[in-house]
Amino acid sequence: MSHRVRLFRVVVAFCAALVVMAATGCGGGRSTAITPLAAPAADGQQVFRFETFGDEQFWTNTLQMNQVVQTKVDPTTALSVGLKVDADALPAAVLAALQAGQLDLKSPATTVALLKLNAVVGVKATVDANNNVTSFGISCALCHSTVDNRIAKGIGSRLDGWPNRDLNAGAIIALSPAVDAAHKAVYNSWGPGKYDPRFNEDGLNGPVLIPPAYGLAGVNLATYTGDGDVAYWNRYVAVTQMHGQGNFSDPRVGINVVSPVDLVTPKIPALVAYELSLTTPAVPAPADPAAVARGAALFNGAAKCVTCHAAPAFTDANLRLHTPAEVGQDLAYANRSATKEYRTTPLRALALHPPYFHDGGAATLTDVVNHYNTQLNLALSAQQTSDLVAYLSTL
Repeated sequence: MSHRVRLFRVVVAFCAALVVMAATGCGGGRSTAITPLAAPAADGQQVFRFETFGDEQFWTNTLQMNQVVQTKVDPTTALSVGLKVDADALPAAVLAALQAGQLDLKSPATTVALLKLNAVVGVKATVDANNNVTSFGISCALCHSTVDNRIAKGIGSRLDGWPNRDLNAGAIIALSPAVDAAHKAVYNSWGPGKYDPRFNEDGLNGPVLIPPAYGLAGVNLATYTGDGDVAYWNRYVAVTQMHGQGNFSDPRVGINVVSPVDLVTPKIPALVAYELSLTTPAVPAPADPAAVARGAALFNGAAKCVTCHAAPAFTDANLRLHTPAEVGQDLAYANRSATKEYRTTPLRALALHPPYFHDGGAATLTDVVNHYNTQLNLALSAQQTSDLVAYLSTL
């Protein structure tokens, strides 16, 4: 028996015990919260990380993703489309083998073993005694968590609430044999870090950036177009995008989903509590404090940023929304929403998650400042632009 085969059997040997641990709420991983979580938020962490709301009915029965993963998705492929591995869910022997390069990352069987360990962030699968994936579902963490890459790129400790800007959700969906060629073309057009939460409802194609889910405390409207609060968006996504079993109705966008079983509504309060507990992560210390000070003065003065991005939430979304013309953003996506307008995005850890705007139209913070310099006729100089970027990078 080869050394590699023996190591793979080590993975399988740990599977049953770890699956039981995950089922009883003892799965590994770290919260972004520094202090211990209150009971509702602790329950919500489990919901955020592992709850599928019964969406296996779609991802398994309709898209047949269990078969796709078992036969076609090796760890190298999985990592290339942005899936993440929770290193804290791996037994020490498996982690050591992984770090030593002794696991076969070109074999779908290794992916199955990782699923059995409940180590693929945002994916919940059932694997039988013969290592067949019998069910496959997803959780909130698929899009709104990443890892710190402490082991390797895509492998590390969980960072809940961080947008997974590596995730190519469209490419993953396009792997399904149940998706026709026309829809595959649309899904494959999205690219990493983007997802269209309206496409399966209106048939139009306009993907937006996966946003951060941290720093939302005190922000009443949770979406780019301000359709509703955090609870509203959780219900919308759980029912219409994850295809969980639950109810969602919004006449403004012509959606009315009624399910005989509601696995979504009872989980929302705890889920919201956890999401609101996710604080904005620290950003790197500024290289030029004097530039930051000048930029802060511009932010609160000549650059007019504070007009919409008032502290402490750095948004005016609790008071108003803005027309696409006001902010210089496209009318098409706004028109697909319930409000037809845009929310002022809260400024939170900007340096950590480029690009910017709902569609990623600004690659850098300099591009953001240049956009508003033109949009608002600010006449900022190159030095002022640089100073303002220095300050924005500290938020």
